[in-house]
Amino acid sequence: MLELLWEEHGLPGGPLPEPLRTLYGGDLGFDGPRLVANFVETLDGVVAIPELERSNALVADESEADKFVMGLLRATADAVLIGSGTLLSSPKGTWRPDRVYPKGADAFATLRREWGLAERPAVAVVSSGASLDSNHPVLQDAVVLTTSRGAEQLAPVLPDVVAVNDGDWVDLRAALAVLRERGHSLVLSEAGPTMFASLLADGLVDELFLTVSPVLAGRLTVGGRLGLVEGVELLPQTRVAPRLVSLRRAESHVFSRYRFN
Repeated sequence: MLELLWEEHGLPGGPLPEPLRTLYGGDLGFDGPRLVANFVETLDGVVAIPELERSNALVADESEADKFVMGLLRATADAVLIGSGTLLSSPKGTWRPDRVYPKGADAFATLRREWGLAERPAVAVVSSGASLDSNHPVLQDAVVLTTSRGAEQLAPVLPDVVAVNDGDWVDLRAALAVLRERGHSLVLSEAGPTMFASLLADGLVDELFLTVSPVLAGRLTVGGRLGLVEGVELLPQTRVAPRLVSLRRAESHVFSRYRFN
């Protein structure tokens, strides 16, 4: 499915089950505790259109290859990290590898067994509590990482709530430390561009998998359609420049992998 165009020599290469190795065009691995983010964006840099249902599918141009990569990354992860906005926009979301790419279900399960992982990745939700939909079904099995005030509100109605810090906003470094303490070495962030920006600003992102979809979204006004990094200005004060380490393609979709120093 994916054609390998170029890859940096010496990348960690955890062995994939043969069906996945064939689809991905090689092996995939990670060294040490990592926080890995995954996004798909249009040619003009749009990653989300909040006012539209299924905007992710529109941005990805319904790419089967993109769904496969999303499933593969979930299958390698100990935990999937999302924010309350992502939860709200995905009322039926499970963040399981087999749900996004059902054809890979058996191979994903084999991968997790061979890598010594739990049956499915844990789901971790970062939220101050104010906008969290406590009725979302995934929250019955997820850990909610929140503030002390948020924990007072959510602990009576949800099974696994952790007060990460005081104040109005969740300290993402402390939230990640909670996941590490729970044994989650590889954390996959599927949070939106605002939380991704905060993770970047705190220096917490180790790798970025970025799919570029061959469609143009366009913009009428600033702020209506979201880019990869929202809510934080980096240049000129802060230079964040990850290193390209892998490049693949599937028809006109381009799949890149970047590592941060």
